[in-house]
Amino acid sequence: MGEQTSGGRGGLAQRAGIVAAGTLVSRVLGVLRESVIAAFFPAATIDLWIVAFTIPNTLRGLLAEGAASAAFVPLYAELRAREGDVAARAFHARAAGAMLVALAAVTAVGVVAAPAIVTAFASGYLEAPARFSTTVGLTRLVFPYIFFMGMAALSAGALNAHRSFAVPALAPALLNVALIAAPVAFVPAAAALGLPPVGALGLGALLGGALQVVAQWPALRRVGLLQRPRIELSDPHVQRAMRLLGPVAAGLGVYQLNLMLSRTLASWLPQGSQSYLWFGQRLVEVPQGMFAVAVATAALPVLADLRARGDRDGLLAMFREALRTTLFVAVPASVLLVVLAEPLVSALYQRGAFGRFETLETARSLAWQASGVWAVAAVRVIVPVFHAHNDTRTPVLASAVNLVTFAALGVALSRAFAHTGIAIAISAAGILQGAVLLRFLRAKLGPLGMREVIASAARVALASGAMALAAWSVAQRGSWHDGADAADFLVLGAALVAGGLVYLGTAAALKAPELGPVIAKVRARLHRRGPAAGA
Repeated sequence: MGEQTSGGRGGLAQRAGIVAAGTLVSRVLGVLRESVIAAFFPAATIDLWIVAFTIPNTLRGLLAEGAASAAFVPLYAELRAREGDVAARAFHARAAGAMLVALAAVTAVGVVAAPAIVTAFASGYLEAPARFSTTVGLTRLVFPYIFFMGMAALSAGALNAHRSFAVPALAPALLNVALIAAPVAFVPAAAALGLPPVGALGLGALLGGALQVVAQWPALRRVGLLQRPRIELSDPHVQRAMRLLGPVAAGLGVYQLNLMLSRTLASWLPQGSQSYLWFGQRLVEVPQGMFAVAVATAALPVLADLRARGDRDGLLAMFREALRTTLFVAVPASVLLVVLAEPLVSALYQRGAFGRFETLETARSLAWQASGVWAVAAVRVIVPVFHAHNDTRTPVLASAVNLVTFAALGVALSRAFAHTGIAIAISAAGILQGAVLLRFLRAKLGPLGMREVIASAARVALASGAMALAAWSVAQRGSWHDGADAADFLVLGAALVAGGLVYLGTAAALKAPELGPVIAKVRARLHRRGPAAGA
């Protein structure tokens, strides 16, 4: 009973905090990674790397993280609850074997079919044969990254099912470490392989992927899951996981088509357009990864347990708590990224090959993509509720709505507003997808009890407005035209701190219940340190 209690609603904030802390490290390193890349390579060259890396990265979400979150974790939790750890561990070994076979096959196909795949993702490059050829070479180099990420994601899913979140959350930081070192350490190796200097990033990605696999071995050993993969594709549990994965792959495949369309549209725009979208997206992913993914990752195993026990009320309460917690952070993050778009891009990227023009174009991309952060965050919390019910089909329909909306808006708006139009389409499609998912969830489970979520969102909106005014006022004291010097970094930090304090103060004045767990944790830590300080 103690384990269940600790794994229930009360521990959500703590578990999400662990994931968020690990993800924060990775995201901060990710921003540093992009800053280094932007300084070392011109935007036109980075465009080619972005397309090449996007291709296996999309399959990572499709085959790796999708399999782990939607198919593996619920089945693993169910087997542990019904048949015990021995049966669950045997399933993990067989699932690893199936994943190994699938990823090896996909990697081989990807290397051979790289020209056709690049054509699908960046047809505009056919007009420039040298750019197309370089992108194909980079794609072949980096494609095995999907193999490492698939095995790492399966391990992360298993550890999450055991309520072990720290190592899986920290492991992705190793990719960023490898890519930060790549422009300095791997350029000679890239030249030896006949690749341009940007090929060093491909070598860094492969090293980072391998490190993520190896880093999780000690944690897997502690829970008895560091075992040899077993290829038994006829195993009924493996086949059931594959059946669940089919609709998930379709749903995620819709998202990947969305991303592919984004890359294709940008490939027909002026050089640098891919980079402006990419660098903006990296900043948008900081709050998404820190909080939305963290809450969803922490909640999924508990949602699966509650569903297995038939506790509908507990499941819905957990869902509402996760959604409120996510919006409490995602809405102000969205507002801050919009208000401080130019100062952030100037401070983080404007140096070396990245000039004032690139800063303004990236800031426009960031502001429009950031306007939908809260919606994308909500989607990431809603979808696991369907997965906990082994319903992997319904989210596919919502993803299809996203795709159709993005395709229509992306084609129309990119003609008028170039890459900024693509950014607008991304946010609009995400907002509509969230609304459709909530409608489907209510049809599936009945009344969701959303009054508390709506009241919370209203408080968050008021507090975010006050925060935006404070942050903007402070940021005006900086000079962002020629990049940021030390004084400008202090101004940006002061703007973020001022905005955060005003937000928390306004939320406290409005008696936002989401502040409770945070305040309680701070008080507990101060209480623990008090005697030591006195001694």
